[in-house]
Amino acid sequence: MGSVKRVLPIVEVAPGVSIALFNMLGDTEVTEAAGAELARLLPADIDVLVTPEVKALSLAHVLSRESGKPYIVIRKTQKPYMVNPVAREVISITTGKPQLLVLDGMDVEKIRGKKVAIVDDVVSSGGTLASLRQIIEGVGGEVAAVVAVFTEGQERPEVTALGHLPLFK
Repeated sequence: MGSVKRVLPIVEVAPGVSIALFNMLGDTEVTEAAGAELARLLPADIDVLVTPEVKALSLAHVLSRESGKPYIVIRKTQKPYMVNPVAREVISITTGKPQLLVLDGMDVEKIRGKKVAIVDDVVSSGGTLASLRQIIEGVGGEVAAVVAVFTEGQERPEVTALGHLPLFK
């Protein structure tokens, strides 16, 4: 990302499948550079950003600051304070097991009738992306863009990304 470079370790995530592990958590320099670059690529008509908890949260914050668009976090657990939560199950390549994605019902009106950009760190199998899309469209939002630092594995033309990472088999 610009002049910011990182060497990514190759990590096995399933028998016979390895990835170049990109983890921006705690890496302020990478997060700031990626967020600023993605903000320049964000369509002007986006109303709100939506991101899954945890790894892309700091990226969404930078994108929000740079673009002036608010962001909403889809949580990975249902919290007792949530009102009428909307949930979907997903299997991510990095976890290999079912996870829950939960939108607090208090955030539904911030999405309904709005043009939404999904923000993620890496889009690989597309499982998380599909579940986020179901939640957003299910409450009346329109997914108008998907932005990520990297795509991984198969090409994903629907994702605006700064780079592409291969899967290693």
